[in-house]
Amino acid sequence: MSEDRRLDVLRAIVEDYVATREPVGSRALTERHALGVSPATIRNDMAALEDAGLIVQPHTSAGRVPTDLGYRVFVDRLAGVKPLSAAEKRAIGTLLEQAVDLDDVIDRAVRLLAQLTQQVAVVQYPSLRRSALRHVELVPVGARHLLVVIITTTGRVEQRTLELPEDVDEAVVARLRVRLNVAAAGLRLPDLDRALEALAEEFVADGAGLARAVVAAVGETLAQEREERVVVAGASHLARSAGADFPHTIGPVLEALEEQVVLLRLLSEMAEDTAGISVRIGRETQHEGLAETSIVTSGYGAEGGVAVLGSVGPLRMDYPGTMSAVRAVARYLTRILAG
Repeated sequence: MSEDRRLDVLRAIVEDYVATREPVGSRALTERHALGVSPATIRNDMAALEDAGLIVQPHTSAGRVPTDLGYRVFVDRLAGVKPLSAAEKRAIGTLLEQAVDLDDVIDRAVRLLAQLTQQVAVVQYPSLRRSALRHVELVPVGARHLLVVIITTTGRVEQRTLELPEDVDEAVVARLRVRLNVAAAGLRLPDLDRALEALAEEFVADGAGLARAVVAAVGETLAQEREERVVVAGASHLARSAGADFPHTIGPVLEALEEQVVLLRLLSEMAEDTAGISVRIGRETQHEGLAETSIVTSGYGAEGGVAVLGSVGPLRMDYPGTMSAVRAVARYLTRILAG
């Protein structure tokens, strides 16, 4: 019973500190929370939590604040993710469904997540490392020009116009279109190159030049998409709370957020978490510049595995609310890309 009660005291301290930014004392806990025990018992529980390294007294005569370990225990003991309101869900769906292409979807998603959490939002672009080719369309646009439309399972659409040395044979184009989609559609990146190479070798007579040109265009276009990148929004939210949440300096945090390599490494590591939502707190990020932050992420796309999005905020984060927003935006992105 005492262990459960102490966890209730820890939960109350986290919630109060997140709400007020002020160290929490036993009197405040007694007044604000129905813990069902005397102030003396609460003080004893706070002493036990401090001995366990879950809370700390920032200075003499102050209340207590959670440590990184305290936040971790709090997050691990959450019974569930707080659901968004119906109005918030409608707003997310409406905004994202109005997007005209993948770039617009990503831009809207990162700005929306930053607005919902009032923290930094990061959205990783879908990568062909974890997605596949959905369809290739070949459209003659004149005697010697062919439009190649490439659609991936991540929702990206790319177009290339080829200028050919001879007139387009529509029968060959039709045969190439069918063979290309049969051979390559649904393949992930490692197998795609081999399939395209084998396809080019099929057209050794009629349409050999056309097949090689189309295969080269598809390969070059997809190669450009292999570079992974992250879009970031909402850094100003951290700057506004710099004094309270980053007492030393916010500079290292902002520098870390500008380093694509750092973010991609961290997001890739967190993508391996199969729990749906992953949370790293403080030094769990294993990056000195992010030691005073927490990061909440979720995968999105086919089976949640195409890419990752998340929210970066101070240790004093509204964890249930942030986890809810991250999960909701990831689910809507998944639905839109699947459509």
